[in-house]
Amino acid sequence: MNKSFIEQVHYIRIPVKDLARSAKWYTDVLGLQLVNQNEELAAIKVNEGPFLLILIPTEDVTFSHFTVNQEQEFGIGFTSSDLENFHQHLMAYQVKVEEIKEDNGHAFFHFYDPDGNKLQAHW
Repeated sequence: MNKSFIEQVHYIRIPVKDLARSAKWYTDVLGLQLVNQNEELAAIKVNEGPFLLILIPTEDVTFSHFTVNQEQEFGIGFTSSDLENFHQHLMAYQVKVEEIKEDNGHAFFHFYDPDGNKLQAHW
């Protein structure tokens, strides 16, 4: 098959415990736009593209990240052209943030949303 029927990723679903609190965190702390919210989900728009983060409330102990060799690996990576200031911004909001690391000219750090979902910012 030479041509894919898939055009793009439209959304990623993220499990959260408190939908209202999490929607507020993604909009207030990350500066993303709330598009829609009801009792079943909150749709968060990532800038101008068609990409959405969909927050799904659950009582289960579950996360959007996964493990490799018992180590947590992030499931969602964001780009930021101002990594240092973004890192400082998150720390000012008392977000759990790991140190900025560099690997072959690629800078990144990991951080966690209020529900413990491991995320990455890189440039």
